[in-house]
Amino acid sequence: MQYFINSLPLLAAFLMSVHGVVPQEKPYSGSTRGVIDPRKISRPADAVSLVGAMGYELIPEKEAGPTRWVFEKGVLTAPKGWESLVTKEAYQDFRLHVEFSVNDVKDTTDPERNGNSGIYIQQRYEIQILNSFGVAEKDYKPSYGGSLYQLKKPDRLVNKKAGEWQSYDIVFRAARFDGEKKTENARVTVYQNQQLIHDDFPIPRKTGAGQKEGPEPKPILFQGHNNPVRFRNVWIQKLTL
Repeated sequence: MQYFINSLPLLAAFLMSVHGVVPQEKPYSGSTRGVIDPRKISRPADAVSLVGAMGYELIPEKEAGPTRWVFEKGVLTAPKGWESLVTKEAYQDFRLHVEFSVNDVKDTTDPERNGNSGIYIQQRYEIQILNSFGVAEKDYKPSYGGSLYQLKKPDRLVNKKAGEWQSYDIVFRAARFDGEKKTENARVTVYQNQQLIHDDFPIPRKTGAGQKEGPEPKPILFQGHNNPVRFRNVWIQKLTL
């Protein structure tokens, strides 16, 4: 028995290196671990659809009235230009499932103009969406696909080719505050294409163009970045972590 217990760390390391999967730990207060089983990604009964077969529940971030995003046959596509969409509701702790497909821009020398979008958690922390398939690890920047923008690269590179459907499964625990003083960093776990790329990472600050950190819950933003990135089967589940 003792030999088996001592072997568990080696087993976990093997599974991580081969599959990007580790045995699920029991969730505990203050953590984003243990919520997702990457082998069984299914929509919980209490999850709310944000983009589904019958429509979507997102609204323009800044402009009132109709959006230029296009919805057709269960797929929501970003327009040319810089219009972003946000959830109608603000969120604190949650689990989010997003399926997306990036475009391929062949006539650009700037990698960040190629298939660019992003998921801004609470409009503060961006998980980058980008056409980063085939970029070598030594050349990978924390502004490429799967990164916490300009803060942390993904722990492994699992991007698919442009045009193929990919997924993010995100568990987020909001920063905690005592009045206006932050007492605990926000934390996030992210699986990309069912492989772990951020493991209960403590987010020390807002990222990029994100809004200032604060105690109040805020919407989730789907970035329009002048690329026709597509989204489908997006749902969210409120949690208490």
